[in-house]
Amino acid sequence: MMNRAIDIKKIEKIKTNKGITIGELAMHGKVMLIFLRQFGCTFCRETLADIHKKRRAIEAEDTDIILIHQKEEDYARQVMEVYDVEGLHRISDPNLELYTLFGLKKAVFRQAFGVRVWIRKFISRVFKGHLKGKNKGDGKQMPGVFILHNGKVLKSYRHKFTSDKPNYIKLAQCSLS
Repeated sequence: MMNRAIDIKKIEKIKTNKGITIGELAMHGKVMLIFLRQFGCTFCRETLADIHKKRRAIEAEDTDIILIHQKEEDYARQVMEVYDVEGLHRISDPNLELYTLFGLKKAVFRQAFGVRVWIRKFISRVFKGHLKGKNKGDGKQMPGVFILHNGKVLKSYRHKFTSDKPNYIKLAQCSLS
């Protein structure tokens, strides 16, 4: 998808739950920012399970993962423990400032409730066990994935539908140029 201009200087000093800034991580390798929907979302839960499965392959591409979410840190930690990704960097963004900075918009009806979304939701819930939970954040917020390095966005994936499944490993394999 097309990249839009993002002022990386505005985010480089933001610290993760581990006290390390995005800028520090992005100086030493690539950083994958994964913007999650709200934690009650079937697709958010599926994303966490996918990241658990693909974490080693992503990190093997010299890529650190930062999960960006809408809730307070204590709640996020509990959710991350369920999916065995609590060791990853996280950033709490309840005011959606980073989502806005990266141009992630609110879903229109068909992006969140269209036929293709319902089909994927059914498959994810019934066959993969990613049941819906209580809404924990702005359910209209669209997710996205961005690869950063040395103050630049190398690659981005902005979901067209809430049900989209990015290829996290392919995104991590992008070149540094």
